[in-house]
Amino acid sequence: MPELEAALKVSQEKPVILFKHSTRCSISSNALSRLERKWESTTDEKVQLYLLDLIRHRQISDEISVQTGVEHESPQLIVLHKGRILYQASHNGIVYEEILESLQAA
Repeated sequence: MPELEAALKVSQEKPVILFKHSTRCSISSNALSRLERKWESTTDEKVQLYLLDLIRHRQISDEISVQTGVEHESPQLIVLHKGRILYQASHNGIVYEEILESLQAA
């Protein structure tokens, strides 16, 4: 899957956030909204964010699970850098401050 391969390639240079989002799920919408409200423009320089619409691209989500070993959930956020998972959380466990902490380890 070219999109995933591109994201994994970018993750060799800088951390990548994969946010798996279901447009049909209110919990997913709330998690995305919480992330967007706290997101700081300075974070854009530190990380590449990929938003995955699970309704349209479930097969990519399945491949993420295969490649990372992280079982699929929705919503779900995974931070990858140089082949390592720095952070992963789902549902209400997705916490912006914890994401920032994980980026400091990159």
